[in-house]
Amino acid sequence: MIDLKNLNIILTGATGIIGNSILDKIIPSGCNVIATGTNELKLKSIKDKYKNINVIKFDISNHKEIENFVEECSKIFSNKIDILINNAGITLDNLSIRMKQEEWKEVIDINLSSTFFITKNVIKKMLKTRNGKIINVTSVVGHSGNIGQANYAASKAGIIAMSKSLALEYGKKNIKVNCVSPGFIISEMTDKISDEHTELMKSRISLNKFGNPEDVANAIAFLSSNLSDYITGETIHVNGGMYFS
Repeated sequence: MIDLKNLNIILTGATGIIGNSILDKIIPSGCNVIATGTNELKLKSIKDKYKNINVIKFDISNHKEIENFVEECSKIFSNKIDILINNAGITLDNLSIRMKQEEWKEVIDINLSSTFFITKNVIKKMLKTRNGKIINVTSVVGHSGNIGQANYAASKAGIIAMSKSLALEYGKKNIKVNCVSPGFIISEMTDKISDEHTELMKSRISLNKFGNPEDVANAIAFLSSNLSDYITGETIHVNGGMYFS
């Protein structure tokens, strides 16, 4: 079992399927977690499941409040944040010529800008301890592109480039910044895809199947642990061979 004992971790997007799987993977390892999201009922469910977890309802699109949010997390953790997992994100798909300005702006603001602002403020805390790990959840489409997802692909590609820049800036301070890039993962979204289209999509994946949320959580747990202490600026692809970088 991966050992994360006594590490203080902030997880955004905790109420989604991948977020839930991350919690299932890291909580038994002995870490302290602040789980965030916007759905009160789902946050309550997380709190009921993991009695000792801290949950905070927070909308990461509220950029003016991000600094206060990080300060609140820092106080809960007695001014020591070890790991930030940026998992929150949205999609607003449309063909590029039909894409509204709001659809472009909202996806970029939440997926890319919010990730940067949270990371920036957490790194300020990590600099005081000269230690920390940032793990950003991106997407295969940030590497390959995808029809109808110019905004989403741009936001995820931006996170990858941003992560490399931050890894270069703060490596000497012992702060590591890495990405996990999922491909097609079994979720409520994939359940809605027709059988015919599902088989077509699987045929484009080397392993001929969709991944499980646990596959993503495993990669994140590895990057959170001391097993990854000499890794920074990298992206772990969890896509079953759908795309090779």
